[in-house]
Amino acid sequence: MLPNREGQRVPSVTFHTRTSSNEWKDITTDELFSGKTVVVFSLPGAFTPTCSSTHVPGYNDLAKVFKANGVDDIVCISVNDTFVMNEWAKEQKAENITLIPDGNGEFTEGMGLLVDKTSLGFGKRSWRYSMLVKDGVIDKMFIEPEEPGDPFQVSDADTMLKYINSEAQPPKLISLFSKVGCPFCARTKTLLTEHGLDYEEIVVGRDTSVRTLKAVTGSGTVPQVFVDGKLVGDSEATAAYLGALSPN
Repeated sequence: MLPNREGQRVPSVTFHTRTSSNEWKDITTDELFSGKTVVVFSLPGAFTPTCSSTHVPGYNDLAKVFKANGVDDIVCISVNDTFVMNEWAKEQKAENITLIPDGNGEFTEGMGLLVDKTSLGFGKRSWRYSMLVKDGVIDKMFIEPEEPGDPFQVSDADTMLKYINSEAQPPKLISLFSKVGCPFCARTKTLLTEHGLDYEEIVVGRDTSVRTLKAVTGSGTVPQVFVDGKLVGDSEATAAYLGALSPN
């Protein structure tokens, strides 16, 4: 049975990382956790399907909500080397998460969650779990059930957020169709940023075609903004929508 370490301190480990300026930098668990409230999630490996499609994006997308509810940092730990983790962070655009390489598996072993994945050619890897750590002490753990394969049922971002604050609201999911050099698109992006709203930008001619734009929005002009799957419309419609959100 996988151990639950609630009420215990996290293992004392030094992580060997590589900075963006290609210099080695050692980071200790004291630096990561001392005096902070930190959400940690750990997973089997960088660039693997569930980890890339759901686990990391889920925490990255909810980072602002976690912060508004008292979380100082979100840390992802995997038994991979720092070069792999750095490239994965770029590929994932995970700017709201600190990706930590547990290259030798020392932290994961200290947690009692280092498992044998040699049948997959992975060697020793982390079992999937998440935890809330307060000043170095584990407040809550969500450990995936010991089932065949790679279960992903309880260590997700939504489950952790619900534990921290069951009333917390997830951020609005905003997509913006734009074109390079479009002044109305630039205005719309500025408005969204001023309202503190993150958005996904889909550039017509680069990420998609005019044909797709027309098929999805019914219009060939940009910008076109969607919020939570519903079409808001062009720059004027978006300004009106944002004005209604904050009438004062």
